[in-house]
Amino acid sequence: MAKLEITGGAKLSGQIKVAGNKNSVLPIMAACLLTEDTCVLENVPNISDVAIMAKLLEICGAKVSGVGTPKLTINCQTVKAADFPPLLTEKLRASVLLLGPLLSRVGRIKMGYPGGDIIGRRPLDSHIQAIEALGAKIEEKNNYFMANVAKLNGAEIFLQEASVTATENAVITASMAHGETIIKRAASEPHVVDLCQFLIKMGADISGVGTNVLKIMGVNKLFGTTHQIRPDHIEVGTFAILAAVTTGTIEISPIIKEDLDMILMTLSRFGVNYKVEKESLIVSDAKLKAQEKVVTDVWPGFPTDLIAPMIVLATQGEGATILHDWMYESRMFFVDKLLSMGAKVVIADPHRVLVYGPSKLRGQRLDTPDIRAGIALVIAALAAFGKSQIDKAELIERGYENIVERLSTLGAKIKKIS
Repeated sequence: MAKLEITGGAKLSGQIKVAGNKNSVLPIMAACLLTEDTCVLENVPNISDVAIMAKLLEICGAKVSGVGTPKLTINCQTVKAADFPPLLTEKLRASVLLLGPLLSRVGRIKMGYPGGDIIGRRPLDSHIQAIEALGAKIEEKNNYFMANVAKLNGAEIFLQEASVTATENAVITASMAHGETIIKRAASEPHVVDLCQFLIKMGADISGVGTNVLKIMGVNKLFGTTHQIRPDHIEVGTFAILAAVTTGTIEISPIIKEDLDMILMTLSRFGVNYKVEKESLIVSDAKLKAQEKVVTDVWPGFPTDLIAPMIVLATQGEGATILHDWMYESRMFFVDKLLSMGAKVVIADPHRVLVYGPSKLRGQRLDTPDIRAGIALVIAALAAFGKSQIDKAELIERGYENIVERLSTLGAKIKKIS
C-alpha cells in the first residue's frame, strides 16, 4: 500500500497538463479487438487501469506494447476465446466492455464479474439487455457470467438507463452485427463520442454521435487506425477546483471547451474566476460563495465524477450548499474524512449532503475509498493547514497519472511513500 504525505496551505500556481480521458481509453482499447489490423492510440494516460485492460487483452491473444507510455500499439490479429479470471475483472469495472468485441470476433466469452470502485449499486442489467437484443445468450453462474452467439443481428434498443458503459458495449457489438441497430436513450458523454469517432475511423457506420439516439449499420470488416485520446474533462474540472481552493492561478491545458459547459457554469456560480484562451483554461483566486444546490445528471448535466471535488469546493464557499448525487448511493460517504479535517457537513441521506462554509481545514490522517473521493481528499489536504497522510494512494493512481509529479510542479508539498 502506498501513501501520500501532503503539507497544505501553499498557494499553487503554474501550468498543468491534462491527461487523456481514462473513460475514453478503456472502451477504445476493448474496441481494438474488432479488427485484425494494428491500432495505435496516442495521448494514453499512464494509469493502472490501462495496465489492467492491457493484461485482459493479452489473455485473449492480443499483442499490446507501450504500456506506461503515451502511445499504445495493439494488434489483435489472433484472438481466441478466453476465460477472464475474477482476480483481474474485479479490479476494473470497464472489463465488462470485453463482452461485445469478443462476441463479435469469436462468439463466446466467460468472465468474472467486473469490479472497480465501490460507490453504489451498478448492475449489469443494461449491458445484458443490449447484448441479448443483438442475439447473444447470457448466463450467470458461480460468480461468472458467460455469453455466446451464433450470429449478431441489428436491433432497436431502448436502454433501460442511459448507462455510459452499456451504450459503449452496444455500439461496439452493433458495429459488426448484421443489419441496422438503433440505440435510444444512449449516453452522450465526451468519452462515448470519442469511442464512436474511433470506430468510425476503423470503418464503422455510425450516425447521431453526441446525441441520445445512435444508428449503427453493421459492416463486415473493420480496419486498423491511429487515434488520439480526448483530454479528460473531469481532470480539467478537478484542477480548476484545486486552483480555486488553494487561491492560486493555474493554467490547465489542453481542453475541449464544448466538454466543459456545465462544469464552467457551475464553477462560475461559486464565484470561481476563469478565462478560456485557445486550448487553455486559466483559473485564478476568487472569493467563493455557496450555491443553493448542485445536482448530478446525465450528460450534458453535471458529472457524477466531479461531485466529490465539488463538495471540497463547497467547504470553502460562504454559506450553505446542498450537493445531490442521485446516481450512486455511496458516493457521499467519504465526507466523514472531511469532518475530521474540520469541515461542516451534514449527511442528509445516502445521496445528499449539506455543506456549510467557509471552513478552516486542518491536516489529518485519511484513507481513500475510491478514485474520485481520493482526489477530493488530495485537494482538501492541499487547502488545509498542517500535514495530512492519505492511505491507499494506489486507488488515486487508477485514475490520475503521475499526480505527485504534476502537482509538485505547481508548488504542492506532496510526496509518495511506498
